Amino acid sequence: MKRDELEKFQFKHLKSILDHAYNNSEFYRNSFREAGVSPSDVNSLQDLSKLPTIVKDNIRKDQESKPPLGKMTAVPEEEVVYISVSSGSTGMPTASPFTAQDFEDWMDYEARLFYSSGMRSTDRYCHALNMSLFVGGPCVLGAQKLGALCIHAGTIPSERLLRIMLQFQPTVTWTTPSYAWYLGETAEKQGIDVAHDTAINKIFVAGEPGGSIEATKKRIEQLWDADVYDYYGLSDIFGACAGECEEKAGLHFSEDHMIVEVLDLKTGEQVGENEEGEMVLTTIKKRARPMIRFRTGDIVSYELDKCACGRTHMRLKGVCGRTDDMLIIKGVNVLPSSVEPVVRGNKKLSGEYRLVVDRVDHLDVLTIEIERTCDCKGDPKILEREVQRDLRAVLGITPKVTVYEDGTLPRETHKAKRIKDNRKNVWK
Repeated sequence: MKRDELEKFQFKHLKSILDHAYNNSEFYRNSFREAGVSPSDVNSLQDLSKLPTIVKDNIRKDQESKPPLGKMTAVPEEEVVYISVSSGSTGMPTASPFTAQDFEDWMDYEARLFYSSGMRSTDRYCHALNMSLFVGGPCVLGAQKLGALCIHAGTIPSERLLRIMLQFQPTVTWTTPSYAWYLGETAEKQGIDVAHDTAINKIFVAGEPGGSIEATKKRIEQLWDADVYDYYGLSDIFGACAGECEEKAGLHFSEDHMIVEVLDLKTGEQVGENEEGEMVLTTIKKRARPMIRFRTGDIVSYELDKCACGRTHMRLKGVCGRTDDMLIIKGVNVLPSSVEPVVRGNKKLSGEYRLVVDRVDHLDVLTIEIERTCDCKGDPKILEREVQRDLRAVLGITPKVTVYEDGTLPRETHKAKRIKDNRKNVWK
C-alpha cells in the first residue's frame, strides 16, 4: 500500500477508535477532558499530537484503582477472552486484555510477520518463549494459522529443548538472542553441532536488543548456520508488532494496526527519518483496551522508503536505548520499583537494595543485593531463599539474591542509584 493510502487507512481507523475510547473508557474520557480535547479535534494524523500521552505507570495505577482491568478498558468484561500479564511495581501484575476480534487480529499479524521472515506451511516451528502469562506465548498460534507444524516448547531446560530439536528436527525457532547464543554453545559442550545435527535454518529473536546488534546476530548465525530475524513487541499491546523480512533491512512495523510516532527527547516533536527519538504508539484496531499515545520508553530510529521486499510499512532500525531504568532480563521487563515493595515489606531487611546485572555465558544474570537488619541473625542463605521466592512471584523470573550486613550498600544523599549494570554494549 502506498504511503498516502496507508495514512488514509490509518486516519479512518484512528477516528473510529478515538470515538470508541471516548465513549466507552472512563479513563480516556477523563484524560481527554482534562487536556481540553475531544475526538472531534483530531482531523488529521498530525492532530494526534493534540492528545495527551500515557506511560506504563498510568496503566498500573488505573488497574489498582479499579481491579482487575481498570477504567482504561473500553469493553464489558464479558467481551474479554484473553489477558497477558506483566509484573507490577507494587506486586500487582498489569493485564493487557483482548476481545475475540483483538486476539484474531493479533494472530493474523503474527502469521503475516512469520511469512515475511520466510516461514511457510512446510516448516516445523519450535516456540521457545515463555508460555506462562507472557504476551509472547500465544504467538505460536500465528505459526499454526500459517499452517506450520508447531511445537509449544516454552521455557524448558536447555537439555530437553535440544532433545526436542534433535528428535523432531524443527526448521524454525523463536527465543531471546542471548538464549539462542547460550543454547548453541551449550550444545557444543555436549558434543552436539547444532549447525549440522539440527534442521534449524531460521531463528526469530526478541525481548532483548541483541537481535539488531550486528556482532551478536552474526555469532548466532555462525553457531547455528541459520538466518536470524529480529522482532519487537510489548506486553501492553501485543506480542511481536514489528519484525525483519527476508531482506533484513529493518523491522517492518504493523502500521495497519497502530500509528508510530518517534518524538524528540527534549522537544517532544516528531523527528525525521534516521533520527533517534522515543517511540510512541497508538493502536487503531484494538478495542478491549486501546493504547492512545503510549510512550514505550524505547529510543529508536526509522525509515519510510519502500523495502526491497516490496513492503511499504515503516521500518525500525532497531532499539538503541531506553529512557528509564527498566532492565530487560530474559525477555521480562524489570524496574527497581518492582523490587522495592518486596524489600521494603520484609522486616528482616534494612530496606536498602541494588540491582546488579552481569552477562555470563551470553545470558543476562540479575542479582538483587539486600541488607539484613542488625537484629536478624541466623543463616543468611535462608533469608536469601525467602526473598528470592517473593521476588520470583512478583517479577516472573528468578533472580539471584545476596544478603549483606546492615550498612554495606552505598547510601545516596539525593537520588538513589538502584542499578549497577556490568554489561558492555548492551544497546549498541
